[in-house]
Amino acid sequence: MNLRTLIARGRGAMLEFMPEPNAEALAELLSAFANGVGGTILVGVDERGRVYPNAAELFDPVLAKALAMCEPPFRAADLPEWHWEETPRGQVVTIIVRPTPYQITVEGKRAFVRSGKINVPVSPDRLDITRREAGVSYEDEIVAGASLDDFDEAVIEEYQRNRVKRGPRGEAFTRLELLRDAGAITPSGAPTVAGMLLFGKNPHHYLPQVGVVLVRFRGTSLHETALSGERYARRVEIVGPAARLVEKTWEALFSEIHGESTTNGLAREEHYDYPPEAVREAVVNAICHRDYRITGQRVEVRLFDDHMDIISPGGLPGHITLENILDEHYSRNPRLVRGLYYWGYIEELGQGIDIMYEAMRRDHHPPPEFRDSGRSFTVTLYSTVDQIAQRYGDMLNPRQIRVLQFLSTNERITNSQFRELCPDVSPETLRLDLRHLVEEGILLKIGDKRGTYYVLK
Repeated sequence: MNLRTLIARGRGAMLEFMPEPNAEALAELLSAFANGVGGTILVGVDERGRVYPNAAELFDPVLAKALAMCEPPFRAADLPEWHWEETPRGQVVTIIVRPTPYQITVEGKRAFVRSGKINVPVSPDRLDITRREAGVSYEDEIVAGASLDDFDEAVIEEYQRNRVKRGPRGEAFTRLELLRDAGAITPSGAPTVAGMLLFGKNPHHYLPQVGVVLVRFRGTSLHETALSGERYARRVEIVGPAARLVEKTWEALFSEIHGESTTNGLAREEHYDYPPEAVREAVVNAICHRDYRITGQRVEVRLFDDHMDIISPGGLPGHITLENILDEHYSRNPRLVRGLYYWGYIEELGQGIDIMYEAMRRDHHPPPEFRDSGRSFTVTLYSTVDQIAQRYGDMLNPRQIRVLQFLSTNERITNSQFRELCPDVSPETLRLDLRHLVEEGILLKIGDKRGTYYVLK
């Protein structure tokens, strides 16, 4: 990816700008990217593309100081790479940081993880425990009995094409270098768990927990299904490397969520029981972030009449909780996440939950629900549609929608009840909201002064 394209992308989960070199800030970035899925740092240029000519002159000593601040030191195989690029206004340095199988701290005191556009400080003892066990993450463990012959050449070639398109400019790999860059093999050439997950012909032969099980149940719950005497209406088992799991799971789900098609003029409109973006993100997240150390359990997609559950083995990773899940980001399997990013199945790292929320809101479904049992993490998506929001969403504001939702189960609403629904909004704003609903012929105002209330017209 060339410099112009990187600048056009802007700051994000895998890209940061450093107009003027600063050792402490650079060490923080190295820690954040190395502890996550990797990233690119552009030194000597800002987000608007302005080049700082003197930055290149200071780069070497600043980088040396930043690397000296990183503890433990980067191993030779994981050391960040950098190259210089000439521009009409001076030189820009591109630093490529790859994820490490061990945590990188700044002077042994602070560790960082990348969350969206910011580096989040995390106490070193709160980083994912698997990264502290023997200094090796599960992704980097050797797969016993496997050889390079167990990798699918067609899958590797497909990955390489996408890697060239989405990677930093100038990166060129031999097959061996590509596998090492992806963490698919050890320095001695032995296949790793990450390699089997990304490129294995039959990864489930070595890792039986790899795969997705999709089950379509009758009814709205397992209890209701049990009472009906019919265990399930459809069951599909999906295996293969990660990219194929995403593709095949989506194919199996498409027929379940695709509703009737309609024709509007000359345009054909497709209708779905669930927003496709929300479903895809939930599936990709489950495959990416499950705990692959847990054997005997695969990712499950359970479809019911009114909702679906996407269940991934393992609780929330690292410092992520149900309270901060919308604001923070951390990858239990950074090599797998990085691989699917280059494949194109992850557009913007750390945005999956946001995409789910926005897609459900846009199509007037209830927001997604999350449950963390410690042993598994479940995302629930509901197919039910808020008819009021669907009908009035383009003409009324969210507060007015709440009034109509309240009146769907109550005969009347008063000014004081409206203030209880929207406690952070001024009484004058709420009064204007109600007046607008009356003027639009949606509500009828009854009574006067303190005795005023509103009903649906």
